[in-house]
Amino acid sequence: MTFTIPNWVIIAGGIGQIFTALIYPYIRHRVFDWYNDVKKLKPLNQEIAKTYGRYIQGLNFTFGLIAILIPSELKNQTHLALALTGLIGAYWIGKVATQFSYYPMYEIPKKKLFKIGSYGMNFLFGFFAVVYTLLFIHNLDL
Repeated sequence: MTFTIPNWVIIAGGIGQIFTALIYPYIRHRVFDWYNDVKKLKPLNQEIAKTYGRYIQGLNFTFGLIAILIPSELKNQTHLALALTGLIGAYWIGKVATQFSYYPMYEIPKKKLFKIGSYGMNFLFGFFAVVYTLLFIHNLDL
């Protein structure tokens, strides 16, 4: 099966990933009151939680930069393109699976902005998972 994902779709995904990285602190603070919850942990666990939060933010930002700066290389069917799109695709598939498996158990504040935002973020996560999975499948044809 031969198909091509246009560079503009990959770049749009990259912009979306950078957006998720930039909005992440706002969501943690305003929607989930994350910082007050983290303060209840032991100091070492606080630092571990903050570190993992930064990892997530950094990965989202870096994946976005890669998509924006070198979209053609993500679909050039090299072993590196296969490995990278597989990694990023698995990352977003895992995020979507986690989002729908665990997060529905929790309530977010009822503000309309947060409700709309949750639909928007879920759309983005699904979009990223689809784009990178398709890129991975495309790159399998080495």
